[in-house]
Amino acid sequence: MSAADRSVRRWLIWSAAAVALAVAVGGITRLTESGLSITEWRPVSGVLPPLSGAEWDAAYQRYLQIPEAQTVHRGITLGQFQSLFWWEWVHRLLARAVGLVLAIPYFFLLLRRRIRSAHRLRLLLLPLLAAAQGALGWYMVKSGLAERNDVSAYRLTAHLGLALVIYVICVWTALDLGKSLPATDQPANRPHRGVLAGVGLALLTMLSGGFVAGLDGGKVYNTFPLMGGRLVPPGYRLYASWWRDAFENPVAAQFHHRVIAVGTTLVLLALAWATTRQNAPAPLRRALSLLAVAVVAQVALGIATLLLAVPLGLGVLHQLMGLAVLTAALVAAHRTGQSMA
Repeated sequence: MSAADRSVRRWLIWSAAAVALAVAVGGITRLTESGLSITEWRPVSGVLPPLSGAEWDAAYQRYLQIPEAQTVHRGITLGQFQSLFWWEWVHRLLARAVGLVLAIPYFFLLLRRRIRSAHRLRLLLLPLLAAAQGALGWYMVKSGLAERNDVSAYRLTAHLGLALVIYVICVWTALDLGKSLPATDQPANRPHRGVLAGVGLALLTMLSGGFVAGLDGGKVYNTFPLMGGRLVPPGYRLYASWWRDAFENPVAAQFHHRVIAVGTTLVLLALAWATTRQNAPAPLRRALSLLAVAVVAQVALGIATLLLAVPLGLGVLHQLMGLAVLTAALVAAHRTGQSMA
């Protein structure tokens, strides 16, 4: 690996870690219902929190005007508001920092001609998507400031999805820049292209979890494997159209997340088992074995999180383990010789 590739790869690994941290803090913000505590979007001046009693009181009064403060947090005190505010402030500050981590090194490395020509346009997406993510984050928050007492589940899931796109670009390109497998370890037929479908399933599972989080679906039917004593739970159909139930009914959202998660688990475990029955390259077998361990751990965490009604620590750990499963799936897919368009 050349010195230029090492520097780019190091930047991408740090960028992926920064995105993972932002996703975790975003999860805490959601679980603590802190995301609407800052009712303004000030990309530059908003870096500073309130610095005086008068500024704190002004922020508190602005918050008291929104529906969430009058329903979910009815009777909230200034001290309680400050606890919510700090989580959202940290989340926004971290998001700004991630944007800088994605943008500044890219242009520096580009000017120094250290980025491979094949990767320049792909990596240009990182600063562009970081800017879009900031705008999308405010668009999400804005949905809960007027008529709703929470943010739109659609917008929250889109916000998560864009973070995952950024994360995938970082991880996959870092893998491209890593050590290549010996030619003798890469069979011409590459029989394991189904691993790429596993990446898609991992992403789909995480996005379905976004709707569960956005609808507070994790706090209904905290039993497993049945929901309300049934396979298909009571309350599964609330609306006339199936798509509204799928994306706006918390019961349906949790049920679909369970089904997708179980299906993803079975597919990924089957892929891992299949490599032991075929003459697959050793690096691919190791990657899929690691993926199998990660997905079993994620299932266990998901069940525990559900049964305990989504405690903060387990909820965040479940989200981070989802990223671990996605990372393991990306590594396995990369080992099959797949390429990113």
